[in-house]
Amino acid sequence: MSLIVQKFGGSSVADAESIRRVARRIVETKAAGHDVVVVVSAMGDTTDELLDLAGQITDDPPQRELDILLTAGERISMALLAIAITSLGVQARAFTGQQAGVITDTAHGNARIIDVTPSRIQATLSDDAVAIVAGFQGVTAQTNDVTTLGRGGSDTTAVALAAALGASVCEIYSDVDGVFTADPRIVPAARKIPRISTEETLELAANGAKILHLRAVEYARRYRVPIHVRSSFSSHQGTLVTDELAEDGPMEDPLISGVAHDRSQGKITIVGVPDVPGTAARIFEAVAAAGCNIDMIVQNVSAAKTGLTDISFTLPLEQANAAKAALAALGGELQGAEVLYDDTIGKLSLVGAGMRSHPGVSARLFGALRDAGINIEMISTSEIRISVILRLEDLDEAVRAIHSAFGLDAAEVEAVVYGGTGR
Repeated sequence: MSLIVQKFGGSSVADAESIRRVARRIVETKAAGHDVVVVVSAMGDTTDELLDLAGQITDDPPQRELDILLTAGERISMALLAIAITSLGVQARAFTGQQAGVITDTAHGNARIIDVTPSRIQATLSDDAVAIVAGFQGVTAQTNDVTTLGRGGSDTTAVALAAALGASVCEIYSDVDGVFTADPRIVPAARKIPRISTEETLELAANGAKILHLRAVEYARRYRVPIHVRSSFSSHQGTLVTDELAEDGPMEDPLISGVAHDRSQGKITIVGVPDVPGTAARIFEAVAAAGCNIDMIVQNVSAAKTGLTDISFTLPLEQANAAKAALAALGGELQGAEVLYDDTIGKLSLVGAGMRSHPGVSARLFGALRDAGINIEMISTSEIRISVILRLEDLDEAVRAIHSAFGLDAAEVEAVVYGGTGR
């Protein structure tokens, strides 16, 4: 008998009928001879609705109390799912993150898991029952306060439990049939990827792909937890995310795994920066102190006559105001440099482990964008990724052009977004 951890996203438990459908799938897994632990997200848009309610009361709710409020969504899901499973004749017990032994640090709103002590989950499995765990939440060891793990926290909860329990696989269910070569809402001809490494999945997740969250993939890679991404709306095989060799032995990596895109970044350009040692360090020290995460950076060659240069960088849209305030606080240190902000950019990333051994990938990418009449503003690369910043209005067309240029289009439509959200 193997242990399987199954995680169901908000679209999979959006209403009573969806919860009954998920319950039947869980019971089928149990009937096949497996022990089952289930992690659930809040129903549909519950988390956003709770945030809206808090926002109607105050623009600045205390984060500790907000965590208590937001964890209510997953608690509703876990209880309803346990009731649905029990109605089908299988024992099920619901647990909050705290009861499941998910221990976190004290960073309310974006806590990190530091330990998992699943004794109550193990006892439930020993009683031949299904354990249902509220995702997205944990508890601090020091104060016993409830915490939330940030967006995508239910994925991380599921992988962490799979690691702690020694599960054979962590199944992540959403409303698409796996990981695709591009977002099916933009590229209807996107192909499902049957098997992909954690390295490639990390790059896709970090660069805008929404099907798996970055922290969950990082956790899976660290603890060697295989992830099976699949849909709760169909019985199709999904995508296996693993670094283990396939049964038929090692194969050469495909050239390109997929094309990711990101609409959630802004660009700050500091025009007329003194090109002297220490200036860039001072700029990015100030931005880092404001809690901003920098993505791409470009510095131009300084003008010989003026000794001035321009520095551009991208960061999440929600951190732009903090970055601008930090730069404004530098005042005279920038010696009159002008700070410009642009929130109409998009990022496209081409990802594939096969890039390491195939020359000409950059030339083909830039050629495809040229042929589509799309201009590039910034470029960043790694061993297995090329990212470019474009105008936001060009992003969808660019994704389709690059997807076709690298032969990723499927002959027949494979991608279906059953619930409409991709989660």
